[in-house]
Amino acid sequence: MGLGSAPPVFSAPPIYKQHYQRPRPVSCVPQLHFPICKFDPGRPLISFRMDKTNEFKVFCSQVEVEESLSDEACELVNGTEVTIGEGDDGISALLFQAVKNNNSTGILLLSDIFGFEDSSTRDFAYRVACNGYNVLVPDLFHGDPWTKDRPMSYLEQWIDKQNPQRLAKDIFVSAKWMIDEFAAVGISKKLGLIGFCFGGGRVVDILSQDQGKFFGAGVSFYGTRIDSYVASNIKVPLLLIAGDKDPLCPINVLEDVGKRNKESKLVVFKERGHGFAHRPQTAEEDGDAEEAFNIMRNWLHNGLLVQN
Repeated sequence: MGLGSAPPVFSAPPIYKQHYQRPRPVSCVPQLHFPICKFDPGRPLISFRMDKTNEFKVFCSQVEVEESLSDEACELVNGTEVTIGEGDDGISALLFQAVKNNNSTGILLLSDIFGFEDSSTRDFAYRVACNGYNVLVPDLFHGDPWTKDRPMSYLEQWIDKQNPQRLAKDIFVSAKWMIDEFAAVGISKKLGLIGFCFGGGRVVDILSQDQGKFFGAGVSFYGTRIDSYVASNIKVPLLLIAGDKDPLCPINVLEDVGKRNKESKLVVFKERGHGFAHRPQTAEEDGDAEEAFNIMRNWLHNGLLVQN
């Protein structure tokens, strides 16, 4: 699956993708369980590889990977837990790095309400790293993500606790940390920004505040609580991916973002609801999730590697 080289088409009408029947792919993405390791650029990080039983195991050293692995599983990805800052202001995060074919480009990934340690978010970050990137997933909720065992009646109260100013501060601190930490090895000074659901809404907020300082391209998957009015302040390419059956991410709001920002592109998947791209539940959703991932991958390639 090669990377597309054609530049993205901006200011185009929304693209509606019909869902289709497709064989369910065999997942090669591991369920990652991170031991706690401090980040040290001078030593190997935690490595993941697949053994002959199709299970992923953790090794605290550089390892070789069987040649039979697909490109999607990638040859080697390092993962570690890091802490950004100190004390009460410290931000926990997971860092994924491609070892071979690293393109020296950083990605900040903003989770949904279930937090940075959720397996679906980690699996997605792993796949992005497989494509050559350095992916940082910060803990936006400071150890208090939403959990499925909580009554839904408390969700709004929990969301109200997520102060927008504090979230923005943490995201920009994480972005600056990534650029500063990797400056010695020549990482690109323009990061990509990806977000799901709650994090997808924050992609729009953050890009409007950033105005091209830290970020060179953004991708919002079915963002919630989006303020379309701020989209006119976004100075970088923005990709919006959603399903037309998602009540949490109204298509008319995304279309309004497109009207206010001519460097945005909207891709709508027919018959898809919330979370299909990183939490597919059926074979049909798996097929659309795969297509959404490839669209995102080409967008980041063109916005971060070709343009820079």
